[in-house]
Amino acid sequence: MRSSSPIFLSVIAILLVQGMAARAQPLVADLSQHLVAITAGFTGADIVMFGATDGPGDVVVVVTGPPKPTIVRRKGRLAGIWVNREAMLFADAPTFYGIATSKPIDEVLAANQLDRHQIGVDHIRLLPPNPEARRDDIPEFRQALVRARQRDGLFATEPGKVTFLGERLFRARMALPAKVATGTYRVQVFLVREGQVVTVQTTPLLVSKIGFSADVFDLAHQDSALYGLAAILIATAAGWTAAVAFRRI
Repeated sequence: MRSSSPIFLSVIAILLVQGMAARAQPLVADLSQHLVAITAGFTGADIVMFGATDGPGDVVVVVTGPPKPTIVRRKGRLAGIWVNREAMLFADAPTFYGIATSKPIDEVLAANQLDRHQIGVDHIRLLPPNPEARRDDIPEFRQALVRARQRDGLFATEPGKVTFLGERLFRARMALPAKVATGTYRVQVFLVREGQVVTVQTTPLLVSKIGFSADVFDLAHQDSALYGLAAILIATAAGWTAAVAFRRI
């Protein structure tokens, strides 16, 4: 999963250019793979976005993981012990956020455009669903959420690089860590000219468990009682086998 044939990608890019010319589209892009399979030995994966434009311009690639409600807690001292004192819920926090650009992002788009399209970690809309939440506290909890995601490698700390081959063909590589969540990811490719987004193309990417690990995951969530019983039986059998083996030594 961590390598792609340059020759293959070049051939695909040429075909994209030909198809783009036939349809008069300013941007055509695709992924090297549309499924990332998580197995028992999964250690992460690389995805490659490649494509072509109809002329000069800057390209920004954004990969966003499926959003989910996320609670951020703030600790405080109580009788000399650190405990959770306050919490804030963010209703739609992305589980992953990666970005790659052909130039430094502040040279490509102005801040208002970055906010509008949620390009860059600092421009993701992270707000609590409760309108009565203390607005002064939102930035602190937001930064805590971003730091936690970055610590796990789930939010980009620095943008990746979109590489151009000539003025029209481009490619970008994005790394998905081992802790990546399952679900449908959104891959957006922005074509920018003179500080304005000319067009954006969105492609889905599926991250899914397969094989034995998927069966175990499904059993744990769909029938927790059976999963617990199976875990006890396996642990008991393993202990008994180890005891017999050591008795014979």
